[in-house]
Order: sequence, then structure tokens, then C-alpha cells
Amino acid sequence: MKTNPTPTLDILTAASTFAALGSEQRLEVLRSLVRAGPNGVSIGTLGERSGVTGSTLTHHLKILTQAGLVTQKKQGRSIICAAAAYSEMKKLADYLLRECCADCPDTTHEHDHD
Repeated sequence: MKTNPTPTLDILTAASTFAALGSEQRLEVLRSLVRAGPNGVSIGTLGERSGVTGSTLTHHLKILTQAGLVTQKKQGRSIICAAAAYSEMKKLADYLLRECCADCPDTTHEHDHD
């Protein structure tokens, strides 16, 4: 039975996504969402947990959403944010690790990154 390999990122997409994480506040927002799990949290709760609030939080969420790392959905009068893009984060990690040690002269050692 054949399985489809996880699609790999090209360098431009990877660079763009890593750039979205290039802020301590954005990284903290994403970390808070990852900790919240797939159901996500309201923007108010996210602000409390991440320490980023108001227009600054809105700005960072826009960047993370455009990078495909965060989703937002309206639920009643609240907006629920989630780090539902776990597959995107896995692609980023795979991008860094897929050629692990390719240029090392000693290819007999094991690589424990799966």
C-alpha cells in the first residue's frame, strides 16, 4: 500500500512562514494557541494567556493567519483563534530536518529526529 509523503515546502514558503514567527510576541501567541489545543480560545483569553492585547494582538494574529499558522472563526459574539495548522508547523520542522547531516562525511551514525 502506497502512502503519500508529506508535501515539502519550497524555500520561499518556508522563509515566509519563519518570518511570521520572527517576533517574540507572535511566537508567544502561537505557543499559547498550541497549548490551548485544537478547540482554540477567544481573543480575550488569548490576550490574557499570551500577555499581548488590543491592536497589537490583532496585528500579530493577522500575520500568523496569513502565514497559515492560525485560524479564526466567529462563535456567537466571540472570535475563537486556534493553532489548527499543526500540519504547517510539522512541514516547517520537516523542512529543517529533511536533509539532516547530508553533508557529513560520516553517514553511519543514526539521526533521531522522527
